[in-house]
Amino acid sequence: MNRTAKGLAVAAIAATFLTGTGYAQDHHDDQHDNHHYVKHEEWRKGYHMRHEDWDRGEHIDYRTYHLRRPPAGFEWRLIDGNYVMARTDNGIVATVVIAH
Repeated sequence: MNRTAKGLAVAAIAATFLTGTGYAQDHHDDQHDNHHYVKHEEWRKGYHMRHEDWDRGEHIDYRTYHLRRPPAGFEWRLIDGNYVMARTDNGIVATVVIAH
């Protein structure tokens, strides 16, 4: 193998390893971590969740976290370290569970 081919091969391998590091980094579009617990006394059954809080929540699959299946029109979200099940049309909270 000539010197040019070896140089290209080493450059290609190096590029492969270097581009993978960009994918390994955590990127958050907003500066809020939904996994860090924040106590919200107001988030109880019947509370009308603020649109801003609900929108920054992360939609989750209830089966993954061993939560009960939400009824039609409801969904689970992870917000401030809390699993919150609320109506999708008006934000009325049905259940709040602390995520551990």
